Amino acid sequence: MLKLDFHLAGRHFLQIPGPSPVPDRILRAISYPTIDHRGPEFGELGLKVLAGIKQIFKTQQPVVIYPASGTGAWEAALSNTLSPGDAVLMFETGHFATLWKKMAEKLGLKPEFLGLPGIEGWRRGVQPQMIEERLRADTQHAIKAVCVVHNETSTGVTSDIAAVRRAIDAAGHPALLLVDTISGLACADYRHDEWGVDVSVSGSQKGLMLPPGISFNAISPKAMAANQHAKLPRSFWDWTEIVEMNKSGYWPYTPNTNLLYGLSEALDMILGEGLDKVFARHERLAEATRRAVRAWGLEIQCADPSVYSPVLTGVMTPEGVDADAVRKLIYERFDMSLGTGLGKVKGRMFRIGHLGDCNDLTLLATLAGCEMGLRLAGVPLRESGMPAAMEWLSEAPKTLGSKAA
Repeated sequence: MLKLDFHLAGRHFLQIPGPSPVPDRILRAISYPTIDHRGPEFGELGLKVLAGIKQIFKTQQPVVIYPASGTGAWEAALSNTLSPGDAVLMFETGHFATLWKKMAEKLGLKPEFLGLPGIEGWRRGVQPQMIEERLRADTQHAIKAVCVVHNETSTGVTSDIAAVRRAIDAAGHPALLLVDTISGLACADYRHDEWGVDVSVSGSQKGLMLPPGISFNAISPKAMAANQHAKLPRSFWDWTEIVEMNKSGYWPYTPNTNLLYGLSEALDMILGEGLDKVFARHERLAEATRRAVRAWGLEIQCADPSVYSPVLTGVMTPEGVDADAVRKLIYERFDMSLGTGLGKVKGRMFRIGHLGDCNDLTLLATLAGCEMGLRLAGVPLRESGMPAAMEWLSEAPKTLGSKAA
């Protein structure tokens, strides 16, 4: 029988774009003794995390917390606002946009998939003008919602959500705006209220630095009003009773108590560092990664520099090089996990995660492992990427507040 040894010397480098490494502080918090989820101590914990998560979403509106993965929060967003047979406009930016569309179909909705043709759509962000044109053509307002992915984890593209809202408004269309920010939240700037998002969907295992198992819906008043008329079946996912019980810090079912301990600690860490500094740190690390990739002479999956993701970088391997074979070699030789290519880009690229509990030296070790693995796999590199990354990290100010050119 095959024996797997998960106790190698040193720490495993988990450099996938989520689940991201869980800091020791959060692991310790999760290990606290479980308390009565109907007792007074839990009510205080509930009120704290509900207030803190609003700051992360930048909203004054309710945020529902589910004991579920992000996939559950996808379903909650759809089932709380829509009815069977409703038309939904969705934009194809990668694998996760595609999965959300498949879910909509299974729920009895009628999704229409907009996007650029072929692989090009997986290398660029949402095209707001295409959404505006389609909504202008929908003179009967049959389309009830527009669904887009903020940070497409499969490709390394972060779309402009504010521009999507402007496109909907310019078309004079009443459709709801539903946004998946599962991997974007707490890594890239996100503004639920200011950007006019009706439902924001997120999860615990990315920028929040928690294990999988918590997901979120941030809800606008317009979305809550739609909930009163939506006819898709829902019970566990229904917002109404949850929002009401959350006013006192409790849930209508058994919540994931110990993960909420972890969420409380994560919120302390993120808000203690300051959201702007968190975003700047992610941008610095992302730019260092891209400089290394360019020095290697390899292509970045995202073809539009204006929407480079601060969460991950997709690296395309040369024609004829199996990216998964390179990943396997790196895993076996250097005990490091990298993200696989998904869907249309499977075998053509790998993904370097630089999110959450990651700093300069963590990233440099990651890039060194990638470079050694690429060389061992026989991938021709133009030059070492380490000097370029090191120069950037040693010179770029830690307070960098905008994407580098």
